[in-house]
Amino acid sequence: MMGRPVRLRRTLNLFDAVSMGLGAIIGAGIFVIVGIAAGMAGPGVVYSVIIAGVVSLFTALSFAELCSVIPEEGGAYEYSFKVLSPFLGFMTGWMLIFGSIVGGAAVSLGLADYLAFLMSFPANLLAVGTCLLFTLVNLIGARQSKIANDVLVILKVAILLLFIVLAAPHIKLSNFSNLLPNGMSGVISGAALMMFAYLGYCNIATISEEVVNPEKTLPRSILISLALSAVLYLLVGFVAVGVVDYKELSSSGSPLADVMNVTGNETAAWLVSLGAIFATATVLHIIILSVSRIFYSMSRNRQLPNVVNKIHPRFMTPYISILLAGIPMTALAFVGNLKEVVALATFLVIVSHILVNYAAIKVNERTRPPFRIPFYPIPPILGIITFAALALSLLPDIWPMATAVLLFGVVLYYIDTRLLKRKR
Repeated sequence: MMGRPVRLRRTLNLFDAVSMGLGAIIGAGIFVIVGIAAGMAGPGVVYSVIIAGVVSLFTALSFAELCSVIPEEGGAYEYSFKVLSPFLGFMTGWMLIFGSIVGGAAVSLGLADYLAFLMSFPANLLAVGTCLLFTLVNLIGARQSKIANDVLVILKVAILLLFIVLAAPHIKLSNFSNLLPNGMSGVISGAALMMFAYLGYCNIATISEEVVNPEKTLPRSILISLALSAVLYLLVGFVAVGVVDYKELSSSGSPLADVMNVTGNETAAWLVSLGAIFATATVLHIIILSVSRIFYSMSRNRQLPNVVNKIHPRFMTPYISILLAGIPMTALAFVGNLKEVVALATFLVIVSHILVNYAAIKVNERTRPPFRIPFYPIPPILGIITFAALALSLLPDIWPMATAVLLFGVVLYYIDTRLLKRKR
């Protein structure tokens, strides 16, 4: 006989939810990608940042609307399951879990590369250690987890603000004399790259049941974290290309540190590198948190065994779900090079966002959401179009792997239906 659905404690306020969003959005990408994007767009990279932010806003509005209607754990998975169908829900969960675990392992390896400069230790073992550390942080409770996230987010935002303040006086207006050296096509290419630096806002929705007053707090936190990230990205991009010629930035693996070196401030350059470590660490932490909540939600919807949604009696966390997220990620980090499948992981996350925009349209046909999308239905339609274009741009290189992963997900769904005898 089934008991009442298991619920998590609501302990996170607006500040915590915004911090989660900033932690997921502002990753090591801004410390690296801005240089690559500048190589494509030139000083016009500031336009790339704006375009990417506007495109991200389309889908962020869909997330904001859906989490005001369905303030439950699981985010995109839960929306697809409840608004579209159990099959599309399962596939969304599968795509997000696979994509996030691979992406998380890649993030841990990136973090290990930074740490390897500070200590003589094998990068793979450092990556394994960081995965285990943040799995433990998530296990011991939402309060402790949010404290760790808040501290890391404050540190990396402070370092980015320090970068802006210290580097801004060294801006050379001559660097902006040829604003669009590669034309608008370069700006669009830079925007497509910067898009991936914005995708973390969706992670806020996966912790809906742990947020106080979710119908209002969740939409606000998604939009506030996206807006704050966009402003930081815009200022960082403007200062970076203003201080150092965009051609030099494009060939740098640590463009912000190089900018600080040009100013002659070696201490600040070291702090910027430290900021990249903080940024990567918060992203890894939130990926484990988000994936665990998808597992938890799928179990509660009876698409995974009931044991998966068990809550630890002391820490009040879904510990089985957290272990299911952290252990595979740790194993992949130990394996090593994941560059070949990162594009696949990104593709799967983008496809799940297309389904979220579709769900936002469908939910409007059934109810009046507490949060209404401005100018509906234009934003979700544009969200579908732009994310479909991004997915297609990635597909030529990874279509055999993408097809195999999606087909495997279909097989898992029907095995799940038969073995667990779920009611559809």
